Amino acid sequence: MCLGIPMQVISIDGYNARCEAKGVSRDVSLFLLQGDEVHVGDHVMVHVGYAIQTMTEQEARSTWELLDEMLAAEGNDA
Repeated sequence: MCLGIPMQVISIDGYNARCEAKGVSRDVSLFLLQGDEVHVGDHVMVHVGYAIQTMTEQEARSTWELLDEMLAAEGNDA
């Protein structure tokens, strides 16, 4: 299973962006989104260091809610 993580763009330098989610920031490549306009403040889905799609803030929030539920359920199974 592949897992993408929603992150918010906090700075952009060419095809590289600094993105943040839940207090963790990472350098992310925007190379795969060359056809899209990505701006500081936008949300992107990140997989293995690459932004693979843009998303709305609501989509990012909903995805994090689902991920948090999955993590909570995993913790209850242990």
